[in-house]
Amino acid sequence: MIRSENLTFEYIRRDEEGNVESIAKALDSVSITVKRGDFVAILGHNGSGKSTLAKQINAILVPTEGTLYVDGMDTQEEERLWDIRQTAGMVFQNPDNQIIATVVEEDVGFGPENLGVPTQEIWERVERSLRAVGMYEYRTHSPNRLSGGQKQRVAIAGIMAMKPKCIVLDEPTAMLDPNGRREVIRTVRELNRREGVTVLLITHYMEEVIHADRVIVMDDGKVVMQGTPREIFSQVEKLKEYRMDVPQITELAHELKKAGMPLPDGILSVEEFTEAVCALR
Repeated sequence: MIRSENLTFEYIRRDEEGNVESIAKALDSVSITVKRGDFVAILGHNGSGKSTLAKQINAILVPTEGTLYVDGMDTQEEERLWDIRQTAGMVFQNPDNQIIATVVEEDVGFGPENLGVPTQEIWERVERSLRAVGMYEYRTHSPNRLSGGQKQRVAIAGIMAMKPKCIVLDEPTAMLDPNGRREVIRTVRELNRREGVTVLLITHYMEEVIHADRVIVMDDGKVVMQGTPREIFSQVEKLKEYRMDVPQITELAHELKKAGMPLPDGILSVEEFTEAVCALR
C-alpha cells in the first residue's frame, strides 16, 4: 500500500527577496513498506519527522529527494494527485479543522459529494460510515454539541465515506481526554479489523500502539527502530535514548526485572503482567 525509497524532505526558509535563509531536513533517507490491511503505528518525539511523513503519504508534501508510492502511484506525479488523496485519507489532530457542515450526516456526505458519487449512494455511504464508527444515532446532531472524541469519530466517518484503502491518522487523540482517546482508538482498530482498511497511526501515547501489527520509531528524520510492539517495547533503555516513553505496565515490569524479579521482556498489558507475576509463585 505504501512504499518509500530514500525519502528525503527539506523545509526551506526564504527571506522577502527569495534568498534561502535556512534548510531543515525533516526526513532523511526514509525507506519503509506498509502492506495492505496492516495497522502500523509511527512513534517519535516532537520534531522527529513523523507528521511530515504523514503529509507525504497524502501528497500534501512531496519528496525533496527519493520517492514515495501509494498503492503503486508516485506522489510526485501531479496527474495522480487526486487518485492518491482518494486512496489515502487523512485525519488530523483537531477535528474542528475537518468538520465543515452544521449537521453530522451532511458533513460525512461532503467528501463523496465532491467526488461526484450519486445521491443515493452518498446516503448509503453516510449511513454505513456512521454505523462503523458508532455515531449513527447522532446523524442529525450539530457537530458543535459533540464531545472531542465524538467529533473525531465523525471526522473518521467523513474519510471512510470516500472509501479510501488507507487512513493516516496524525495524532488524532492529542486533544482528547482518556475516554475520548479510547473511543477513537477502538474505532480505528475496528475499521482495520472488520473493513480491512490499512491504518497508519501517528501518536505519542504508547498505550495506543500495543495492538498494532508493526511499530516504526523515528528520530531526527530517520527510521531508527522497526518491529512488533513486543519487539520494540522489549528495548526500554534504547527507547529512552530516543526520548520515548513506554506503556506504564511495561515500565513497571522492566524496573522489577532490573531489581531481580525474573519477568519476561516486552510485557504490554496488565493481564500479561498479572500472569507473569502469578507464574512466579
